[in-house]
Amino acid sequence: MENEIQYGQMNFNLPHDVVPLPSQGLFYTNKKKSVKVGYLTAQDENLLASVNMGTTNVIGQLLKSKIYEPDIKIDDLLPGDVEAILIFLRNTAFGPKYKISSIDPQSSKRFESEIDLSELNIKQTESKPGVDGYFETKLPMSDDIVKLRLLTYGEESLIDSELDLYPDGMIAPKVTRKLESYIVSINGSTDREQIVKYIQVMPIRDSQFIRKFINDSEPRLDLKKQVIAPSGERVDTSVGFGVEFFRPFFGV
Repeated sequence: MENEIQYGQMNFNLPHDVVPLPSQGLFYTNKKKSVKVGYLTAQDENLLASVNMGTTNVIGQLLKSKIYEPDIKIDDLLPGDVEAILIFLRNTAFGPKYKISSIDPQSSKRFESEIDLSELNIKQTESKPGVDGYFETKLPMSDDIVKLRLLTYGEESLIDSELDLYPDGMIAPKVTRKLESYIVSINGSTDREQIVKYIQVMPIRDSQFIRKFINDSEPRLDLKKQVIAPSGERVDTSVGFGVEFFRPFFGV
């Protein structure tokens, strides 16, 4: 695996372009606002056409071979920056037109519509991090002051993998596990044991506030689009990043 990472990052003299990051580098020690990304090649089609690899593996392998930056590790990037790179890879390989499937609310029938991925804009956020890269806010129910951090692509993938291991019938701690990762301090205290205990009895209103705050504050592309159903109804939809994001063109 290490050799694959070095191979991709040592090929930064190959044809590539510069992709602006939605985060503008604010959350990275190197403060890079953009990254050099190579174009998808015929060799990459072997990976994209593989039916034996899951979505996370395919995306991870692509990123490791296409980001031409020796000081950037894929797992350390924010999810929003990863999404921007994936959009670039798809647009330059297949063009920006993307078919998306939705449900017509009038007939309950599925329909396809086409959107332009080049029209996606960076989501505007009002909250700004401190010099340490953390956000500080006051919880609405308890009035406690919390410092919050954004999770990286690697951290989110690891948590999702851990939660997927929970057997059927067993309640996975989806909410509390994420809260434990988001919260850096409570009223100035960084004691992890106390933070975990605090989360267990946190009012739902405060829990939901933190998750919404993180969602609203995270720099990323606005992936939501509105399409017109056959009935004439407007339908809200969103771009997803499953393996099918790259695969519609195979077989032609």
